[in-house]
Amino acid sequence: MTSPMTSSLTALARPFRGPGAALRVAAGLALLGTVCSQHPNPAFGRVLRWDAFAALFPNWRFFAPNPAQHDFQFHYRTLSHAGETSEWRPVEVIAGRAPHQIAWFPGRRPEKAVFDLGSEIIQALDKGFSHAVHVPAYRLLRAYLADEVERSGRRDVKGFQFTLVRTAGYDESEEPEVVFVSPYTPMPREAEQR
Repeated sequence: MTSPMTSSLTALARPFRGPGAALRVAAGLALLGTVCSQHPNPAFGRVLRWDAFAALFPNWRFFAPNPAQHDFQFHYRTLSHAGETSEWRPVEVIAGRAPHQIAWFPGRRPEKAVFDLGSEIIQALDKGFSHAVHVPAYRLLRAYLADEVERSGRRDVKGFQFTLVRTAGYDESEEPEVVFVSPYTPMPREAEQR
């Protein structure tokens, strides 16, 4: 006669014996590792050290492990040959929303690009502004704004200046914060004439 303890231990050991036992153990460990890697407590993050290629345990927090809490906006102003400075103008990339955009919204890419450019420039600013002006994001933005000024059709523009502003998006109760203001940038045609 077997005791209830022995029969329950035998029932628990059954999945770990026989054909396919190794596969069941591996699947169970993968499931346990995946669940642990999703937990917000950093102690559970030790499981991720076993995943050297970051491919074994999926991370379903991929889209928002550290959700963005602010938006970035770029503004620019121009300097004319007469020495007059224009008002700050926003770089308009945010498109209005429509119901079909729940499924398909490629027009959102410019917004994402602005956010990514702003994030990269802010990270570079930790090393100083002299370093940030050589970062690809800064150079890309400077070239884009030079093209934007050219597209405006104003021929009297000698150069421009731009700024990065951190905002709370639709929350208007929070004041925008100026992150940096660029130095004066001559227009490419002006730089060629020198």
